[in-house]
Amino acid sequence: MSYQDLLQNVALFQGFRPAELELLAQHAVVHRHPAGELIFQQGDPGTTLYVIVSGQVEIYLLSPAPQSHPIVLQQMTRGDYFGELSLFDNKARSAYARSIEDVELLGITQMHLTDHITRHPRAALVLLEALADRLRMTDDLLTHCAAKNVDAELDKQMNWSDRLADQVATLNGSWAFIVLLLLLTTVWMVVNALPLFGNRHMLDPYPYVFFNLLLAILVALQGPLIVMSQNRKATLDRARAEADYHVNLKNEVNIEILLAEIRHLRRKIDES
Repeated sequence: MSYQDLLQNVALFQGFRPAELELLAQHAVVHRHPAGELIFQQGDPGTTLYVIVSGQVEIYLLSPAPQSHPIVLQQMTRGDYFGELSLFDNKARSAYARSIEDVELLGITQMHLTDHITRHPRAALVLLEALADRLRMTDDLLTHCAAKNVDAELDKQMNWSDRLADQVATLNGSWAFIVLLLLLTTVWMVVNALPLFGNRHMLDPYPYVFFNLLLAILVALQGPLIVMSQNRKATLDRARAEADYHVNLKNEVNIEILLAEIRHLRRKIDES
């Protein structure tokens, strides 16, 4: 597949005419990076948009929390694009980009795209529409993925004792447990109030010492299991809160970037 065909399948350029895409492909520069290499970092000057020809790229931020993993904004593959903000302003890069595997990138410079928009104002409208579509998708996509991953990861880490503790805590907080306990107590009292199988010696006569011992053992076992379940749920709540923080941070960064792009494109349209 030629670079022109690749650009035709990129969402950002799908409204461009074949002649316009051919011109962009002619001015594009090929970049190759081995797996794990930093493509650019936050604060670097940037005047190039990259389209992925092959491989995978990760866009991320460093977490402000000490000893925390990087906050992954996006993982991109063939046909995706990144670094587009640098085409519309002269500010530094707002995030980090690194190759997950060996990648081949097609670089389009600010000078060539701006010159193209100046000569073809309709291209600005196409870019504006593509950026608006990405803005609408950002919030729902990031929120859904992060929330699902937290529950899935913690569920994988659960062992049989965690599941037992959750089941005990759930049962103890239900009407089923109350009814079952009342029914068991009633049956025990009735059985031990009558001669057992015609024998006047009853299993546990009043005041039901053996039954009280069983209840005491049950309570002694329930307490630690319920606390274990509460501790696990507290861990889950903390993990969800941390995920929500990362989601909000990613949303804020992505939305700020996209809004800046849209404002700049609108200025370009007004000027033309």
